[in-house]
Amino acid sequence: MNIRSLTRGDGVVIGAAVLLFIASFLKTYDVGDEGPNAWDSLNSALAVYMVGVLGAVLIVLSRTQPQRKIAGIDLGQFGVAATVFVAWFFFWTLIDLDQIDAGAGLILGLIASLALTGAAIATPLVPALKAPLVGAPRPAAPQPYNAQPQGGYGYPAGQQQPYGAQPGQPQPYGAQPGQPQGGQPAGQGGAPAPADASQGGGSSDFSPFWFAVPVARPLYGEDGSPSPIAELAPGTWYLAVEQRGPGLIAQTQDGRRGVLQDTSGIQRG
Repeated sequence: MNIRSLTRGDGVVIGAAVLLFIASFLKTYDVGDEGPNAWDSLNSALAVYMVGVLGAVLIVLSRTQPQRKIAGIDLGQFGVAATVFVAWFFFWTLIDLDQIDAGAGLILGLIASLALTGAAIATPLVPALKAPLVGAPRPAAPQPYNAQPQGGYGYPAGQQQPYGAQPGQPQPYGAQPGQPQGGQPAGQGGAPAPADASQGGGSSDFSPFWFAVPVARPLYGEDGSPSPIAELAPGTWYLAVEQRGPGLIAQTQDGRRGVLQDTSGIQRG
């Protein structure tokens, strides 16, 4: 599981699921010191409390493994439906209590299920909840450009720079350190040297580099298929291996390659 693909909303989902699990061990009804908890009746524990926990697990898995489905249904959609069911059950159970007091397990279960359902539904809609749960890592010390760092795949070499930036100031995509704007080698006196027509617009000068996206963006197949093959998550470093028109051929951590069509605002490592 790639924890850097999780969002703040996912953190709320995980926290609410933990509270729901704890609530299953507390008294469901307040009938004295011997009040029952959910595990005294497995149909309540497994069909309600654990369904909520399972829904949270499916929601988190849908963020880290977006291609996984159950019976053709997206894991996230399946998980949200489970959390809505659990919140609905707790709400009407509390409303329908007659001559008996609700226990801590039932009250905490309602609070946890409402938080779980709210976070699951609101995360794709609220920018604050879509922000990465863990920020992108910064290397401890600068390294030569494109050198493989000790941290392994997913961590760029050298100090982070905005996409297409020269040392100290912005530069266009494809420019190398020490070159003037436009990516052309410097001539005598620092003036740009004439462009080599054999370079074909600079595509032969492409060097692989690490980059991170500011928001989640789809990665499309190299065959031009309209359906995304993966989703690039903010807070994770990916390797750009080739330029494809205005887009980039990017490689994910599991080795899949595809076309990133929207390169605006990406951060170059």
